[in-house]
Parts: sequence; C-alpha cells; structure tokens
Amino acid sequence: MKKLILTLTIFAAAITFSKAQVIPSFQLGIKGGVNFSKLSSSTSTFDASNRAGYLGGLWARVGALGFNFQPELYVTGKNVEVTDNGSSYKAKFTSLDVPLLFGGKVGAFGFGGRFYTGPLVSFKLSDSQSLGDALGNATSFKFKNQNYAWVFGAGVDIRNISLDLRYEAGLSKQTFGNSDAKVNLFNLSLAVPIFKL
Repeated sequence: MKKLILTLTIFAAAITFSKAQVIPSFQLGIKGGVNFSKLSSSTSTFDASNRAGYLGGLWARVGALGFNFQPELYVTGKNVEVTDNGSSYKAKFTSLDVPLLFGGKVGAFGFGGRFYTGPLVSFKLSDSQSLGDALGNATSFKFKNQNYAWVFGAGVDIRNISLDLRYEAGLSKQTFGNSDAKVNLFNLSLAVPIFKL
C-alpha cells in the first residue's frame, strides 16, 4: 500500500511538473526594485563607487516547454560617483530600459527558479550632473542618448511573487573627461503578475 501511495504521489508530481513546463503560458505584470551602478574603465585612473538607484515598470512572459521569452519596459534611475584627484563627481541619469530576455524555468506547485540572458537597450530620458570644485566645468560625464548592455540573471518564483537578481554589463562606451567608461549595474527587483493566461 505504501508503494502504491508513493508511486501515485510521484506520478501526480511528475504530471504537475510537466504540465507547468509544457503548456504555453502568458503573463503580464508590474515590477519595482533597486540598482547599484558603477563605472568601469581599463584606461582611466579615476575611482568609481557603487551608487543606488531605482527601477519600475512592466514585464511580460511567454513560455512553453520549460523556456520563456520575457520582454520588459521600465524606467531606471542610475547614479554614478567618481573620485578623480581627490575630488568627487556625481551624475544622475533617468532612462527607459527595454531588455529582451530568453531563459528557462524549473519547478512546480507555484515554486520555481528561473535563469535568463539577453540584450538590453536603454534610452536616456534626462540627466543631472554635479561637478566637484577641482574638476571644473571642463570635465563632464557624457551619457549617450541610446545605450546597450547584456543582461545575466536569475530569479525565484514563490506563488505570485518573483524575485530577480541581475547583472547588466554595459556595452556602450561613455565619455568621462578624456576617458572611456562603461556603466555596469546590479539590480534587485520584485515582480507580481496582474494578468495570467
């Protein structure tokens, strides 16, 4: 009897697991979170510190056979701080980010893990810059109107809540004074679906 109950339990779990992975699904939701931006440069002598920012917007997910495509649209506030020759320089940028992510999911019964990667294009909406006294107006951080990055991430789904941790590797070179730099980000976000099919 115990073997029969165990067999039926495993069979039911396998059906539920395969159903969750095979049947096509669609979700649309909202998300919000924080990011930590940092400049990286292989040619410059400046020091860059991690600075906190924010993100908020929409996401969609289309999935089948354990794989999914997840386009997103959200507003991001990015902050950078640079120290050069003892002077501090801060800049803030607001952008509209559009990642196109491809990945997979494992799990069942409302719990699961996700992993994904894909390109991101970022459109600058506004910027605000403040210069340290020693740098003067001759040095500025020129954040391009359109930028590209590559995203690597993983997430955990617990019922209707998704928690994501991502790394955005900047591909576009930005200009800081006479140096080229790239903006890299870590972001942590919380997402909930508002529509499921």
